[in-house]
Amino acid sequence: MAVTPPPSLPAHPDPRLDSILYGGLPHDLAYAFGGPFHLLLPERFDANAAAFRTALEESGVEGRVHYAKKANKAAAWIERCAVTGTGVDVASTGELRESLGHGVRGEDVVVTGPAKADDLLRIAVLQGCLIAVDALDELDRLVALAHALGRPARLLLRRLPPAQPHSRFGLDETEIATALQLCAAAAGAVRMEGFSFHLSGYATQPRADLAGELVELCLKARAMGLRADRISIGGGFAVDYAAAGDWERFLAEQGPADYHAGKSFTAADFYPYHSPVAGADALRAVLTARPSGTGAPLADRLREAGVMLLMEPGRALLDRAGCTVFRVQGVKERDGYAILTVDGTSLSLSEQWFDSEYLPDPVLLPTDARPGDSPVRACVGGATCLESDMLTWRKVAFPVRPRPGDLLVYPNTAGYQMDSNESPFHDLALPPKVVVDEADGRIRWRLDRRPPS
Repeated sequence: MAVTPPPSLPAHPDPRLDSILYGGLPHDLAYAFGGPFHLLLPERFDANAAAFRTALEESGVEGRVHYAKKANKAAAWIERCAVTGTGVDVASTGELRESLGHGVRGEDVVVTGPAKADDLLRIAVLQGCLIAVDALDELDRLVALAHALGRPARLLLRRLPPAQPHSRFGLDETEIATALQLCAAAAGAVRMEGFSFHLSGYATQPRADLAGELVELCLKARAMGLRADRISIGGGFAVDYAAAGDWERFLAEQGPADYHAGKSFTAADFYPYHSPVAGADALRAVLTARPSGTGAPLADRLREAGVMLLMEPGRALLDRAGCTVFRVQGVKERDGYAILTVDGTSLSLSEQWFDSEYLPDPVLLPTDARPGDSPVRACVGGATCLESDMLTWRKVAFPVRPRPGDLLVYPNTAGYQMDSNESPFHDLALPPKVVVDEADGRIRWRLDRRPPS
């Protein structure tokens, strides 16, 4: 009788990463650090940012890409932004200072987030950053601050999405009207440059619909004497981690029996690890969509109105730009499968935030060859005393039995997985970030310049 293989979800093949993983470097680094670590590939970040710029150029739309810094704390990405002229999206004083300190110009920074601290607004005004205003009281504070500093504040008005009326972010229609009057009255203190929004989810048509509305708002604002020449559509550009067939099979086959302790997930619990339209192609889909399904495509409307398109992708700029490596510390048997314990914690895989699971299959890097070894299924736990400290609840099928000292590599973790949740629980050191590049045919590495915190 044929045995049904367990559900798996291999990440897209990545020959560049394979050349690093199978060249011996991960084992050397594991020995040097004595704990887990992250690998960063900055050339991938550059390529992803360039792909977004290409999509804008192809459409004939003037635009700017701003990296959403919250997606990963590493300095390497901000260094690349400074070199390539990519903008940065920040939401705290620390993020703003980090960006400025690594050479990003203030005029290339967008400051988002609700109820911004006075210190953040002060630095943003002094450095010429573009500030997305989330509420009327914030606008009042910003106008007063600009008067006090004698410097004009550059701002966007953040629109509450009509399709998401219960969001705590943004200004509704009545508040937008009031804000426009305030901006017109304070024209000497503020430069009202346009509007912004952020939508949950990854659908492209709703982004085009709301962008079309913001273009019309720009025209209305101009009639009031305001500049209003740009809109920001935020982030929400999906990442395609796995092939369509693998994703469909995984969802169809997985069930509680495939997880440690019978834990159950539904498809709605998971990030959509396959997306047929992802990254820069998702931007193309937004630009070619017809807002509200009628009239000219969004790209045409932007060009005709002379409106610049801003965006703040995070995960999409980090696609395939890094991975996370753990060392196996222990292996025990349990009810026909193995439980691996690694030298880190589940706090390094931030799907735990959502009581979910990071699904791309971890790759086993054994310390030696094991001819004749049989495949084994194993879940993966962290090195803490918490039952919930599970990096992978799923019983993953490994080609050979893992042993202490082997490495587990979680692919494509740079976007939101590496450090959103990390903390030095049990006084375990935070995983260092290792920047990898190639020169003259040699793979080189260095520690990221920003220490873990």
